[in-house]
Amino acid sequence: MMRALIEQLASCHTLEASAMEQLLETAAHDADTLQYLRDMAVRTAREQFGLGIYIRGLIELSSYCRCDCLYCGLRRSNRMVERYRLAPGEILACCEEGYRLGFRTFVLQAGEDVTHTDEWLESLLFEIRRSCPDAAITLSLGERSEESYIRLKHAGADRYLLRHEAANEALYTSLHPHGKGIKHRLDCLKELRHMGYQIGMGMMTGVKGQTIKHLAEDLNLMAAIQPEMVGIGPFIPHPATPLRDELAGDLRLTLATIAIARLLMPKALIPTTTALATLSSTGRTEGILSGANVIMPNLSPKDV
Repeated sequence: MMRALIEQLASCHTLEASAMEQLLETAAHDADTLQYLRDMAVRTAREQFGLGIYIRGLIELSSYCRCDCLYCGLRRSNRMVERYRLAPGEILACCEEGYRLGFRTFVLQAGEDVTHTDEWLESLLFEIRRSCPDAAITLSLGERSEESYIRLKHAGADRYLLRHEAANEALYTSLHPHGKGIKHRLDCLKELRHMGYQIGMGMMTGVKGQTIKHLAEDLNLMAAIQPEMVGIGPFIPHPATPLRDELAGDLRLTLATIAIARLLMPKALIPTTTALATLSSTGRTEGILSGANVIMPNLSPKDV
């Protein structure tokens, strides 16, 4: 039964919600089902990309954030975190060193830091473009205005990662009690695509309140939008957040979710995340062997 569902998913790249839930539930508990699912995902990835694994250089610009998401160690209510901001010169040095080492895509990531104005980011992007003219620039800076997205695109940004976090409105609101809601987040993604960005979506597995049904909703939402990038990783409890006492996400369920994402979105770039590596010493490899095809080494200065 499960093999037939996996083969249907691999050939048609779609699955009804009830069948998706059944497959996720079974794969999380049955080793044979999970292995077959992962094997099909790897085969699909190789059909699309060959044996290549894409390397992206991650630069974490800041640990300040105006948001107060329940799961995140950078949440504004966390008084224990050691905050930092990289200066433009430090960021440019990271890019130039990465470029020298052969990196041709840089991911600039931060919390929603209010000091990262459009003018500040525009100047930074112009400098990176000048020093690394043939590199792609991906931004992961949270929710911004439509005008901001336009300005950053004109300044040289190519891609934008904005994980949708939870397709279910009640779950999204429970994790982002002071946020603008899932509709606003999806509107941001629509604006970004309309402006010509390649977009990235994604979510955690195993976060408090999430069910298998929620995961199926997440996967089907992404399949409907077909983002160019999909980020899926396990929830890791942070000791200085309200979710400190929750259990970490399950490795097998995470790998099953990645594999299903690959079969739903064969052409997507899917990273094997740092959270996977935190959950398991072989996590990055396990992600690749579940259909992921991107690794993002951290190029940030060592002291941050």
